[in-house]
Amino acid sequence: MAMPTFKNKTAVLLGAGVSNMPLAEYLLAKGASLVVRDQKTPEEMGERAQKLRALGATIIGGPSYLSNINGDYIFRSPGFRPDLPPIKEAVAGGAVLTSEMELFLENRPSTTIGITGSDGKTTTTTLISEILRLAAKEKDASVFLGGNIGEPMLHRIESMGERDYAVVELSSFQLMTVNRAPDVAVITNVTPNHLNWHTDMDEYIAAKAKILTGCARAVLNYENEITRELARTAPCPVTLFAHEPIPDSALRPEDSAIYERDGMIVFCLSNETEEFPILKSADILLLGRHNVENYMAAIGAVRGYASPEHISAVARTFRGVRHRLELVHETGGVSYYNSSIDSSPTRTAAALSAMKNRSLVVICGGYDKNIPFEPLAEALLTHGNIRAVVLTGATAEKIEDAIVSHPLFGEGAFTLHRETDFTAAVLRASDSAKTGDAVLLSPACASFDAFVNFEERGNRFSEIVRAIER
Repeated sequence: MAMPTFKNKTAVLLGAGVSNMPLAEYLLAKGASLVVRDQKTPEEMGERAQKLRALGATIIGGPSYLSNINGDYIFRSPGFRPDLPPIKEAVAGGAVLTSEMELFLENRPSTTIGITGSDGKTTTTTLISEILRLAAKEKDASVFLGGNIGEPMLHRIESMGERDYAVVELSSFQLMTVNRAPDVAVITNVTPNHLNWHTDMDEYIAAKAKILTGCARAVLNYENEITRELARTAPCPVTLFAHEPIPDSALRPEDSAIYERDGMIVFCLSNETEEFPILKSADILLLGRHNVENYMAAIGAVRGYASPEHISAVARTFRGVRHRLELVHETGGVSYYNSSIDSSPTRTAAALSAMKNRSLVVICGGYDKNIPFEPLAEALLTHGNIRAVVLTGATAEKIEDAIVSHPLFGEGAFTLHRETDFTAAVLRASDSAKTGDAVLLSPACASFDAFVNFEERGNRFSEIVRAIER
């Protein structure tokens, strides 16, 4: 759909969270009659409700906030399933269901790179934006970073030009109703996640795969079974990445490959033997094999827009995103790492792999997304250098069951603790650590059982440990 004028139209915004404020202001500035619907009452919203009303919005809040939705446009926030009966009824009555990201992707003037995946998408998105910022300086262009990371995009669209770049992280929630792809689509991997929200794994995969519909080219993980299969039938040229050279049989004539050889990340066109060196793996400051994969994905995304020199400059200086293996405190020979962004077992497995040479005390547990914890138990019990695991949050019992039922759990395995309170869990982990150990917060779960988001959880962990003196 082309960008609506919104003048003399009614726009319904589902959700009055902080991230929706720029969209509300944008719609009102474009002449819309705005109705904001939120499960909180205006009194519970506080200053946000006052600001919305001052701007001219009508607020419908409380238990019946989804009743009798009517308007010309309905803007779905990512947390709302599009098949909710009140939304379906409104669409049947003639309303257009859309979203902030859908309108942005349909109308953006700049080259746009979209990144999704179960793990690694925030780091990959950030790497792409950092590399492109160096390249953009040389042609007086700008880079806009947002989507599921940082700031929304639609209200900035009028500041973008054809020479600019937009780098957007996209969640499965956002992608479910998006019918326009970015120019370059990246899927870092797909593993079980958010199965408390999606009806099943098939729906989750289908949502992730929507990023490929209509893109000019894609970057996909050859080592992940699901993305490897998506590459086989992708409707565009694909760059596959892996740690080992990719078999010619996996590449179509229009495809290409990125992989490691002799300590160098290289690029190769399909069915050709010449390899183009891009980046020394040793130049990457970030810990872990998974971060080499993140760089490969980023290299595939910026191909044609940035040079190996730009990529190397970022690799030698970029120390990571906050809340991802972030060293936040050291005292008495113990290091404390905040990896609160690790919201799935595969993320925690990657963090453990990155710290395979450290003796660890690990804190796990949080909000229940109905995903299996057997992979987490496997990663913990095969690490070989874990002193203790402290479980907390809504999933503590499920994780404990997965660990104690694993064949490797028994005599000689780590000590297992459970603490209901998050602060108590952090302090128990600290007490369990010895000189030379690292205490790692890597929850393998979302944070919503106790915190607003993973940032708040990570900040609380950092606050607690910085007060510890051994």
